[in-house]
Amino acid sequence: MRSLKEVLGLAALRRTRRATAWTLAAALACAPVAAFAAAPAPAPAAQAPSERYESFLIESKILGETRRINIYTPPGYAARGRDRHPVLYMPDGGLQEDFPHVAETVDRAIADGAIAPMLVVGIENTQRKRDMTGPTEVAEERALAPRLGGSAQFRAFIRDELMLQVRRRLRSDGRTGIVGESLAGLFVAEAFLREPRLFDVYIAISPSLWWNRDALLEQAPQLLRADVAALHGRTLRLYSADEDNIAPQTQRLADLLRAQAPAALTWNYQPRPDLTHATIYRSVENEAIRAAFARPPHK
Repeated sequence: MRSLKEVLGLAALRRTRRATAWTLAAALACAPVAAFAAAPAPAPAAQAPSERYESFLIESKILGETRRINIYTPPGYAARGRDRHPVLYMPDGGLQEDFPHVAETVDRAIADGAIAPMLVVGIENTQRKRDMTGPTEVAEERALAPRLGGSAQFRAFIRDELMLQVRRRLRSDGRTGIVGESLAGLFVAEAFLREPRLFDVYIAISPSLWWNRDALLEQAPQLLRADVAALHGRTLRLYSADEDNIAPQTQRLADLLRAQAPAALTWNYQPRPDLTHATIYRSVENEAIRAAFARPPHK
C-alpha cells in the first residue's frame, strides 16, 4: 500500500508536470506566425480558450483572505448578451493548476455539440490541504500542514460569497456543478454528502476518502438518510484509478449508494484500474463532463 506521503507526492509531481506542460503550451501558442504581404487577409480565427479566460479577486470574510477566481466563458458569450449558462466550479482552479485543461475539455465538448455552452469557475489555491479536508485525528495527516480541517468554511465561502459574485458578474442559469480530484475529490464527495443542495452535479475523481481513517465513509449512511429529498435530481459521478488506498473506499461508497440512494439520484461509478493517480484526471474528465452535462436528445 502506498504511504500517505507517497500519494501526496505523486499528486504534487502531477501538478508540477501539468503546470510545466501548460506553460510550454502557452509559449508555443503565442509564437509569431510568418505572414506574406501578397497573401489575402485571412478570415478571423476563432478565439482559443486561453483568450477567453478572465480573473477577478474576491475578499473573503469567511476565509479571511483574498482569493483569485479564474473564469472560462464559452464561444460567443460576449456577443450573446442574453444567453444564460450552467456553471462548473472547480477547486485546484489556478492557471498553473487544473483550470486550463478542464476549460479546454469543456470548450471541445461545446464545439462538438456534446454539451450546451457553460461557464467554468476555477478557485485558485492558497492553502489547499486546509480547504479540502475535514478535521482529522490521525497524527501523520495532522503533520501535513499547519492548518487542516477547513472544508466546511470553504463550502461556506463558495455558497455565501463566491456564488453571489458569480451571479452578479456572469450570466448563470442557476444550474451548477463541481469537479475535483484527489483531496479536491474528497471535498466534492463531502459536499455531496453534507450539503447536497449546494450543486446539481458532483464529479469526484479518485476522492481521498481515506482521510481521517475513512471518517466520511463511516458517516455516509446517516448523511444520506438526513435529507433524501435533497438528492432528487442530483447527479454524482465517481471514478478511481489503480489505487489501493482510494479504489476500495470509492467502491464502498458506490455499494452504499446502490443500497441506499433514492431512484431520483443519477449516479455512476467507474473504476479505472488501467489508470494511475497521476493520469486519471485528464483521462476521465472528458467523459465525465460530457455525461454529466449531456444535451438532451433532439425529438
